[in-house]
Amino acid sequence: MLSKFRAFSLFQISNPKTQARCFLLQFSASISSLKVVWRKDPKLDQAIENDKKWRMCARVVREVLNEPGQVIALSYLQKRRERLRLHVNVPTFLAQNPGLFDMYKDRIKPKSDLVTFVRASDRLNRFLEEEKMIQAENEPLIVAKLCKLLMMAKDRVVCADKLVEAKREFGFPNDFMVTLVSKYPEYFRLHGTPGEGQSFLELVNWNEEFAKSVIEKRAEAESTSLGFRVRPEFVWKLPRGFFMKKEMREWIRDWIELPYVSPYEDVSHLDPASPEMEKRMVGVFHELLSLSIHKRVAVPILGKFCEEYRFSNAFSSVFTRHSGIFYMSLKGGIRTAVLREAYKGDELVDCDPLLEIKNKFVELLDEGREQRAEQLRISRETIQKDMELMARLGTNN
Repeated sequence: MLSKFRAFSLFQISNPKTQARCFLLQFSASISSLKVVWRKDPKLDQAIENDKKWRMCARVVREVLNEPGQVIALSYLQKRRERLRLHVNVPTFLAQNPGLFDMYKDRIKPKSDLVTFVRASDRLNRFLEEEKMIQAENEPLIVAKLCKLLMMAKDRVVCADKLVEAKREFGFPNDFMVTLVSKYPEYFRLHGTPGEGQSFLELVNWNEEFAKSVIEKRAEAESTSLGFRVRPEFVWKLPRGFFMKKEMREWIRDWIELPYVSPYEDVSHLDPASPEMEKRMVGVFHELLSLSIHKRVAVPILGKFCEEYRFSNAFSSVFTRHSGIFYMSLKGGIRTAVLREAYKGDELVDCDPLLEIKNKFVELLDEGREQRAEQLRISRETIQKDMELMARLGTNN
């Protein structure tokens, strides 16, 4: 059977412009008519679930550290419980995670009653120092990531506020827009002041070393290893039991055969409805997810960059249309785009060096929970001994 793309060559159209226009219409029609049924991937959903506890703790830590003096009254923190998406009261949360904070008594006003305040523990402060050290060690990687985000963007400019909102996805330091950007004037130029809605980060100089995508680098490595040229292409990795209709399989087969379009190429000349633009858009999403530390990003965050990266309003359909490359998770009521090839089961295949920060934080949480478990064990043993002693005394009497 002839595919949708190849079948069109049967029509004898002498005018090249007309032929190209008809091809685009055929491609657009084929995309709109093809639908892929979303299917749950339990293992990739589990990967997101595995991070649920430490992310919740990280939200509370950020809340406290963002306060003046990095302290907050316990009652004030309790009022923010819903916004922090805590499933228990704040005192219960603090008891369950004893390694994070210290509590002490003080007055909100000079003559007011004493109330309980929350501040970072010594253990948490040591972790924060470790975090700075890891970020400093990986500064070249962070600079390269930021350059790549700008290099893929239209006019090499991205709204600074959007980058700040997405900083945790790529492992950028909290103050990167102030410290990192000013440190590398050969790469970055900041226009305006972040937080005012009209600030933009501009790429000053193009670095060819950064202008290769993960897919292109993989093809180069394979070419060197095999001794012949391997063309850049996406890895398709459908989960077991995933079914696609024949029409969709044929469309995907023909789409894969199209030449790879680097996310760093200038595509201003491409028609937004062209197959090349679809290929480029998938390439940009692949590169964005590859640059993220968890190889997954919430769809609403990706949606903030529609203008900069030339995404259509219906861009999220790409993740289901190309289900062999991406997975759209609905875990926790949030749509999350996941890069399939980056995972084996629910574990990352290759870990970003900046993930060491997360690992250190999880270790901190585990130490605190082990400490709490030990305290509970000692308390139970003490109660048990007291009860046995009282029983013996009662028997003697």
